[in-house]
Amino acid sequence: MFYEPRLNNSGMAIDPVKSLVVPRPIGWISSVDLQGRVNVAPFSFFNLVADDPPMVMFAANGRKSNGEIKDSKLNAETVGAFVANLATWDLKDQMNATASQLGAGINEAEVAGLELVPSNIVAPPRIAASPVALECRYLQTVDLPTGTPDQPNCLVIGEVIGIHIDEKLITEDGRVDITRVKPIARMGYSLYTVVTETFRMVRPK
Repeated sequence: MFYEPRLNNSGMAIDPVKSLVVPRPIGWISSVDLQGRVNVAPFSFFNLVADDPPMVMFAANGRKSNGEIKDSKLNAETVGAFVANLATWDLKDQMNATASQLGAGINEAEVAGLELVPSNIVAPPRIAASPVALECRYLQTVDLPTGTPDQPNCLVIGEVIGIHIDEKLITEDGRVDITRVKPIARMGYSLYTVVTETFRMVRPK
């Protein structure tokens, strides 16, 4: 089959594009506003986009159900920092709970039963149970075209300036074995997947 997304002519009940670009890592973003109130939210449009220096992005697309700009974006821009926490199999239910669109000032971490601990460099805390946390300094927001009026599409980009790694991930030869914590990733619809095994290929010279 062939279809054009802007014409919505796939003939399928749900546009399948998010089922085709998979798996997508989850950026579990913790941030604070200028009053110090914490926000925690997962973003499946998330990734590492550079390594020298390391940078990550998350896409804060659309608005909250009450029409407001999403808290993670506003907090990153106004405070100048955020933390990207790794979502894992053991934390999947708490991650899902933080996806609820709660009112401003309501701490999603408390609702989800998550302990937060201070970051080393940035103001937003990190999720204590997450085995990996990337402390990020906000760099810029890139506005993108939108197919729905008044529903913004944008990329929020941050430089990774501090990295927390649980010691249990580090092998004797000084590498990270990420399968030890079973990261989860987003598929299409309401489906997720989990990383439990890897394989090695060496690039040809």
